[in-house]
Amino acid sequence: MLEQSYVYHEIQEQPQVVARLLERERVAIEQLAAAIRQRSIEYVVIAARGTSDNTGRYAQYLLGAVNGLVVALAAPSLFTIYRQPPRFGRCLVLGISQSGKSPDVVSVLSEARRQGTLTAAITNDPASELAQQADHVINLQAGEERAVAATKTYTCQLAAIAMLSVALAENQPMLSTLLGIPEVMAATLAAHRDIGQQVQRYRYMQQCVVIGRGYNYGSAYELALKLKELTYTLVEPYSSADFLHGPLALIEPGFPVIVIAPSGAALAEMRGFLQTLRQHQAEIVAISDDEQILAVADTPLRLPRTVPEWISPLSAILPGQLFAVHLAEARGHDPDRPRALRKVTETR
Repeated sequence: MLEQSYVYHEIQEQPQVVARLLERERVAIEQLAAAIRQRSIEYVVIAARGTSDNTGRYAQYLLGAVNGLVVALAAPSLFTIYRQPPRFGRCLVLGISQSGKSPDVVSVLSEARRQGTLTAAITNDPASELAQQADHVINLQAGEERAVAATKTYTCQLAAIAMLSVALAENQPMLSTLLGIPEVMAATLAAHRDIGQQVQRYRYMQQCVVIGRGYNYGSAYELALKLKELTYTLVEPYSSADFLHGPLALIEPGFPVIVIAPSGAALAEMRGFLQTLRQHQAEIVAISDDEQILAVADTPLRLPRTVPEWISPLSAILPGQLFAVHLAEARGHDPDRPRALRKVTETR
């Protein structure tokens, strides 16, 4: 049964592990924030792969909007294959990896340390190779993640980035909101206990796209990745803006589009985007707390709590995770053993 799988259990565990991270790593994150201020850091380079890359996409928006920092994703091949690393200058080089073992991610921090650049690691293994190259280590506190598909380490990574942003901003209202997010996550999971029934409609879906914008651009990438890993569906993520620049031609009657659209500054644009999808007769799955968005959807996945947009990725991804794991079960796949994949992938 699905409820006995590692991945399902770890999805349900997320409110507790995020709460643990926020409690135990606050001091370490505040120390990193102090180092960023002390060294007058002007931008951030993030080294990551897979799910952790999607955390980096969230960081681009959050650290940019709240803290005024330019955030770029590293190109690890410059360090490992071409052996022509760029000069980092006055930046923070941040490695994000649940295992901390991928040689290409480690190599980015190793070079940054050689250049005398401030380094930090966000990892679930504080004794890992990645952590050893970091001046500051943030332990995800997620406990062992036994499922191949990352879920609880992803939301812990998001929470770590959010707490770093809050610490840099020294914003008490934002901190209060962040500390309340585990309760919001728990309510979101509880609201979708019956999602398995809705998923049956998509049992034979062969391809789809996932759309997000702004803070939830990374959420679109993460949900697309989970659908690929667990259900073997051909899925592509886009921002709603990019989708209109060509990929809209994909849409024909019944083509599935999953839209992540919680309340916030991007909502008005997303409402208009859904009307465009409806005009082209797309099959719409909507993850949202907005009544207009949910009313347009063929399959509405309601977010039961409205939160500020900057923190919404922690709750908005949860219905998507459940959608993916239930679709895997509906197709007869073992969600704990996706074909051709291992828990730790080491790339160079």
